[in-house]
Amino acid sequence: MKFKAVKRFWTSFNALSAEQRETAQYAFAIFKNDTHDYRLRTHKIHKLSGIAKHTIWSAEIDADLRVIFRIDGDVVTTLDIGSHDVYK
Repeated sequence: MKFKAVKRFWTSFNALSAEQRETAQYAFAIFKNDTHDYRLRTHKIHKLSGIAKHTIWSAEIDADLRVIFRIDGDVVTTLDIGSHDVYK
C-alpha cells in the first residue's frame, strides 16, 4: 500500500502534544502494516461516508485520539487526526 496525507492532517498532527505525536507515530507503525489491525479498532464512519460519498474509516490511536482516512485501491489517504471532533 501507498500512504499519503492531506494538508489538514498535517496541520492537526502538528497541533498535537509531543506525547500524542509519539503515541500516533507508534500507532502509524501498526497502521502501515495493517490498517485494520485489531489494536486500532478500525471502523467505518457512516455519517462522514454519506457526506463524502466514499467510505471513511477511523482508527483509534489512544482513548481520545482518532485518525480518519479513506482507501482508494492501494492508496491510503489520512484525512485528519484528533479527538472525536474529527467526525464532525
